[in-house]
Amino acid sequence: MSEAARSLLQRWGASFRKGTDFDSWGQLVEAIDEYQILARHLQKEAQSQHNNSEFTEDQKKTIAKIATCLELRSAALQSTQSQDEFKLEDLKKLEPILKNILTYNKEFPFDVQPVPLRKILAPGEEEHLEFEEDDEDGGAGAGSPDSFPARVPGTLLPRLPSEPGMTLLTINIEKIGLKDAGQCIDPYITVSVKDLNGIDLTPVQDTPVALRKEDTYVHFNVDIEIQKHIERLTKGAAIFFEFKHYKPKKRFTSTKCFAFMEMDEIKPGAIVIELYKKPTDFKRKKLQLLTKKPLYLHLHQTLHKE
Repeated sequence: MSEAARSLLQRWGASFRKGTDFDSWGQLVEAIDEYQILARHLQKEAQSQHNNSEFTEDQKKTIAKIATCLELRSAALQSTQSQDEFKLEDLKKLEPILKNILTYNKEFPFDVQPVPLRKILAPGEEEHLEFEEDDEDGGAGAGSPDSFPARVPGTLLPRLPSEPGMTLLTINIEKIGLKDAGQCIDPYITVSVKDLNGIDLTPVQDTPVALRKEDTYVHFNVDIEIQKHIERLTKGAAIFFEFKHYKPKKRFTSTKCFAFMEMDEIKPGAIVIELYKKPTDFKRKKLQLLTKKPLYLHLHQTLHKE
């Protein structure tokens, strides 16, 4: 085994164990981040050209399948559904395979396929990847998918049934202001409701791709039905909006910026909220404005109460 291959396997093994430790301890946000970052590294190696890789084509296929399993476990930790979950004990079966990838010659224990080329990165992942470049004026962090494979834009959910004395919220995403709005490819917005620890309180939804781009605005004009009655949201919750677009040179969908709305901002009518730099900070502890220019996310709220 070459020194380079040995170093890679040691790094991957350490990251794998770190992720499963977080998972075992119930530190789900940390586990998700670790799984997603490692999955990206494995995927990059699996897609590398033969002359630039320390591994054979068969070994790279196994590495790609391990990346898929990491994605599946990450998705299971975020999913609101209980069926078909990829369990921690399943993932732990893969550690000896990863450790002994150069001599592994058995059938892969799970029927999975390599992760797609066009994918969504983990929260803050681009900051940790040596082979990624930051975007000008804020770059791109990203939110995690809540199901596998990466969601296709347009996963909107219908309004919940009304209940006496309870309030439902519809948010119309009108437009977002960006200095390079016209250069964004296939832009859409991911909407999620998080508690103070960054844990999802409702299913994550994606808007369809934007209607049009005009001057410094990307126009959506789409309604989002928040999937929980306002009275049932935990104290300190916030609604997040992650603006995403496709990068053809890097072949993945990235989050360019994000915005959020706290509970005291829920009121009927129009609201304009500020845009923040990557990575998406669901805990709202290290916020940096995207730009000093007057560019915002424009929303309109409607409250429904019986």
